[in-house]
Amino acid sequence: MVDIIVINLITIALVVITQNILFFVGLYYLKWHIGLKKWERPFHTALFINITWIVIGLIVRFIFIALIGGLVIIGVNPFIGLIIVVDISDLFIIFINILVGFIIMMIIHNKKWLHALVIVGLAQITLIITSIFANTLFVIIRVFLIEGHGPLDGAKFIFIILLPTVILLSWFIASWGNRIQLVKLRRVAVIISVIPGPLFLMIIFILQNIFFNVYFILNTIISICFSIVTTVIVKRIAYRTIPIQELRDLQILEKGNPLLKVTNLKVYYPLFKGVLKRKVGDIKAVTGVSFEIKTGETLGLVGESGCGKTTVANAILGLIDKEDGEILFNDEPLPNEFSSYYRQKIQLVFQDPDASLNPRLKVTSIIGEPLKNLLGITNKLRIRRHVLRLMQQVSLKREHMDRFPHEFSGGQKQRIIIARALACNPELIVLDEPTSALDVSVQSQILNLLIDLQEEYGYGFLFITHNLSVVNHIADRVAVMYLGKFVEIGETDQIFLNPSHPYTQALLKSRSEIDPFDQDVKYVIDGEVPSPIAPPPGCTFNPRCVSDNRTPECEYETPHKIKIEEGHYIWCVNPPNLHNNKTLKE
Repeated sequence: MVDIIVINLITIALVVITQNILFFVGLYYLKWHIGLKKWERPFHTALFINITWIVIGLIVRFIFIALIGGLVIIGVNPFIGLIIVVDISDLFIIFINILVGFIIMMIIHNKKWLHALVIVGLAQITLIITSIFANTLFVIIRVFLIEGHGPLDGAKFIFIILLPTVILLSWFIASWGNRIQLVKLRRVAVIISVIPGPLFLMIIFILQNIFFNVYFILNTIISICFSIVTTVIVKRIAYRTIPIQELRDLQILEKGNPLLKVTNLKVYYPLFKGVLKRKVGDIKAVTGVSFEIKTGETLGLVGESGCGKTTVANAILGLIDKEDGEILFNDEPLPNEFSSYYRQKIQLVFQDPDASLNPRLKVTSIIGEPLKNLLGITNKLRIRRHVLRLMQQVSLKREHMDRFPHEFSGGQKQRIIIARALACNPELIVLDEPTSALDVSVQSQILNLLIDLQEEYGYGFLFITHNLSVVNHIADRVAVMYLGKFVEIGETDQIFLNPSHPYTQALLKSRSEIDPFDQDVKYVIDGEVPSPIAPPPGCTFNPRCVSDNRTPECEYETPHKIKIEEGHYIWCVNPPNLHNNKTLKE
């Protein structure tokens, strides 16, 4: 008697837990799906619909149980006398839930009836599957609570071994293949593919019980076959959702059009301390920079290590979150999470070619990876043809296609990276010190290649480097950065022939030149770069400034924008020849 009471109490507790699990599954599934469609207030919408479903389900179930009992027998297990029943009210609850959920979604999100129907329908399917699994699991738990000997214990042991084996094997079969990685809802497709096999095994264990150990080989084969058949069907449906785009030759952009506009960009890194990771401040990596890049134009971003050059690039690429500011690409704000379109149009060339190439992949796979991930193209012959055209654009040969990265020189590896960046017809290419790891002779080859590609196709370049000679060779405009801020920006000739900010002058004086007759160091900037955690007040360059125009005001007054000439600006408190310049206080 006590055992029966304990089993009933456990069953009631499990039913309560199941209802809560179903509620949260439905809630977060709806929240995720509504958020995926970029609708407003996804959590509140999901919460409202799910609470409505629970209330309607309780009312309908109570009415059916009160009127007709609500239970219909669909099967009996003769071995343990277990009666399997289904509640007729469940069918009506599902129908009413879909109807009510559809009406609610239509009211909240007008004229999106197809999205509403898909979301509500998928949510109901998810709840049904979860409910079936939960109910089956509860019955199995009741079977395991029954004290048995001999055959029953053997059946339990074999079931415990087979169930995780079938789940892992089904998961491997469903996840296998390159194309499944391109499906947006890949995890959902895999889970749906895995469900039938383990579910069949659980149900057949309930029905066969003590005879499960006799037919376990046949049961295992049938459950795996269920998973394979479901996987094939689900994969065929899922593959049709892959947005396959057409391969196009490299497009030619009209030069001089606005491409990228950055306004008052700020990027802070939080600083944590202690066991509880309490935030105690911010590392102000970038503090309010603004610039523009047009098609066919190269902006060189120069400065000492740690001044925030790479942080600006990462913010543009969406790799880190910005604290404030606006980034416009083709006059449209860049989203926090890049879509496939922006991943195609904005590409990156890394500093170290060895670190950015997978040593286990051949060149064809490396360059063709964006074609598969961004364009959804999986035909190997089409990919090889396009990769060959890209390799020819960067002066690589056909015999290089099937080699591994370690078989190339540093310059050839950088050409491979450039070819990969060109694979999806980009418009803006961010080059993060692409020549710093190369020899001088190889640097000139890569720079000339970039210039030729820009002349032919009109790409916009953001060229990040600390090598002033490289900037002088490739850049149309130059922005000089110091401790997260711009101190001077202008045309390349204006910066190199008429440097006006003390920091720019110091950089140009400190650059090294090859002179066999005079190898002395001409100039060294005194002092250390201040910490971005606690930058000095006033002009951040003030502690290291040796200009004759340095005044006490530099220690507390914020630098303002000053126009030197058309297109040439500096940020300073008291620059030289101030009476000839036009001050633009922002």
